Amino acid sequence: MSSSRIRVVVLISGSGSNLQALIDGMQRGELPIEIAAVISNRPAVLGLMRAEHAGIPALVLDHKQFDDRESFDQKLAQLIDSYQPDLVVLAGFMRILTTAFTRHYLGRMLNIHPSLLPKYQGLNTHQRVLDAGDIEHGVTVHFVTEELDGGPAVIQAKISVAPGDDAASLAKRVQQQEHIIYPLAVKWFAEGRLRMRHDGVLLDNELLSPSGYLISA
Repeated sequence: MSSSRIRVVVLISGSGSNLQALIDGMQRGELPIEIAAVISNRPAVLGLMRAEHAGIPALVLDHKQFDDRESFDQKLAQLIDSYQPDLVVLAGFMRILTTAFTRHYLGRMLNIHPSLLPKYQGLNTHQRVLDAGDIEHGVTVHFVTEELDGGPAVIQAKISVAPGDDAASLAKRVQQQEHIIYPLAVKWFAEGRLRMRHDGVLLDNELLSPSGYLISA
């Protein structure tokens, strides 16, 4: 297990609350990482201010300036690789990525998704949980593959759906769990304990279940 810090590039599209959880863990010395850069596909978002406040290079690569998804992803990969990261972290990065991009970072790119995958891939997960009458909800950290929200799970946190919940209250409670499990997954990767294999995810050389490591809030 390495005691040195790994280099991380974080991709965002918005407020960057999960980015802040990673910054806080790094600054407290809990995460053996160096966030080398934060890249947003949208200008003037709060997450960029969070990065600047922490002294981290904050860059914008506006997808609207590109003719197609492929050309944007090619430029994004060039920008990411210029920082030589060991890990790429998607923290509210609201872009569907091309196959070439996901394959380039296979096994070294993580995403967080607000549902208990494989349920509710895509958007509007909190309302979809309510509409389905589910009694539990949660969040999943997973490795990124070319299948949208379909990569192997690393860790999930479950919460109970209360009778009075609406989408906003669910989102708030799920986000609290996001800020716990995302830094934990990044920590495992940074410590060399976590890796993706063709048949799933290994944590401490043990193959995890398809739903990953599970915690209940």
